[in-house]
Amino acid sequence: ISEAAIVGTGVGYALEGGKALVELMYCDFLGRAGDEVFNQMAKWQSMSGGYCKMPLVLRVSVGNKYGAQHSQDWTALCAHIPGLKVVFPATPYDAKGMMATAPSGHAPVVFFESQRLYTVPETVYPEGVPEEYYRIPLGEPHVAKEGSDLTILTFGATLYRALDAAKQLEAEYGISTEVIDGRSLVPFDYDKLLQSVKKTGRLILASDACERGSYMHTIASRISTMAFDHLDAPAVVLGAENWIVPPAEMEDEFFPQAF
Repeated sequence: ISEAAIVGTGVGYALEGGKALVELMYCDFLGRAGDEVFNQMAKWQSMSGGYCKMPLVLRVSVGNKYGAQHSQDWTALCAHIPGLKVVFPATPYDAKGMMATAPSGHAPVVFFESQRLYTVPETVYPEGVPEEYYRIPLGEPHVAKEGSDLTILTFGATLYRALDAAKQLEAEYGISTEVIDGRSLVPFDYDKLLQSVKKTGRLILASDACERGSYMHTIASRISTMAFDHLDAPAVVLGAENWIVPPAEMEDEFFPQAF
């Protein structure tokens, strides 16, 4: 397996006028294609003044129960690079709709998927997953659960743990919790999150990425600036421990949990 060859071939095919969809089995080996993703895939369209198009979708799966070299969330690395769109659907409905949208434009998209969710049926959208073709715009968060006292924003599989936490908070403490699935890191429309924070006054941002350097800090900083007068407390970022992912037997305790 050569991750550099996989992405490099996709880049070349896209530059020649094709639409490419390629896959890296594990997020952890993204570094093996670092130049191809961060310098070639991300920049050719801009460097050519739009003459060269880059309709390339790179699927990247975040592992589960495979330990230190197979279970890391590296969304922040990609979100940091200008020129890349970065999405991370957490439900079957969103995965289908966003995968339909991702290759429809001319810009490169890194499409993260969580192996934790491959066997999880649709439970967030009551209508389920339509059989017909549909698209979901990239950049629009989805309110998975409405609430009035606390907002929780998540990316990826943490959505389901946030929904579990919301149930416990309401049952045990009477705290009405709004849960928002970010779905897309870049682009990210702040409107729904701002509306929620203005309503609740408190914000938790959670993902399986290591807390140090998490893209959640960028969103927390922006919200603190845009909604400073509406926050009753500082936004709080939750993530995995700032350490190496442990063996499978300890992973459940390593990543954020409801309680």
